[in-house]
Amino acid sequence: MTVLPFPLAPEADDQSIEQGRKLLTGQVDFLKGVVAMDGLPPADRMEVCFAGRSNVGKSSLINALTGRRAIARTSNTPGRTQEINFFTAGDSHYLVDLPGYGFAKAPIPVVEKWQRLLKAYLSGRATLRRAFLLIDMRHGVKDVDAEIMRMLDTSAVTFQVVLTKADKIGTAAREKTLAQVREKLSKHAAAYPELVVTSSETGDGIANLRAIIAGLT
Repeated sequence: MTVLPFPLAPEADDQSIEQGRKLLTGQVDFLKGVVAMDGLPPADRMEVCFAGRSNVGKSSLINALTGRRAIARTSNTPGRTQEINFFTAGDSHYLVDLPGYGFAKAPIPVVEKWQRLLKAYLSGRATLRRAFLLIDMRHGVKDVDAEIMRMLDTSAVTFQVVLTKADKIGTAAREKTLAQVREKLSKHAAAYPELVVTSSETGDGIANLRAIIAGLT
């Protein structure tokens, strides 16, 4: 049997799923929105961040992970999230929602400011354990995604691709997307070698992703 590069992450065991559920559906609160590096909270706990192009479903995914309807704001307007938003998960983790990139409806100087902040955060946050890079299952990796992958490579931040909106695509198209994603990831040293397929609508993959986050050390 041929072993595919970047296979789907295996299903977590019951204990890991419960650990993830307790962490991410327990005491999770919005802490602050940050627009400059000097506004970052103390690096006193493990953190994971979520990155993705505008409208990929980051806010919906964070809401699904935490079991909340609106802890992270959702919008049909690309580029609405203009800050690095920090959420606390208990007293042990930060969940970090990064500004959406690509097609942001904002003036070029504003977009450039976001990009500078993003680069500074990724390269200067010692407690960042993993970046979860969200890719819309219907579209696969776009040029703007490849750009942030290169940024993550340069910053030596391990990133794991999370495919979103899996409920909106058929089996054949899904396999085509997975093949394209695997081919693109093969060029990136910082890519974690497992993919996670999710749907915030149906809940597919959510428990597994929680378990992955809770299992990071």
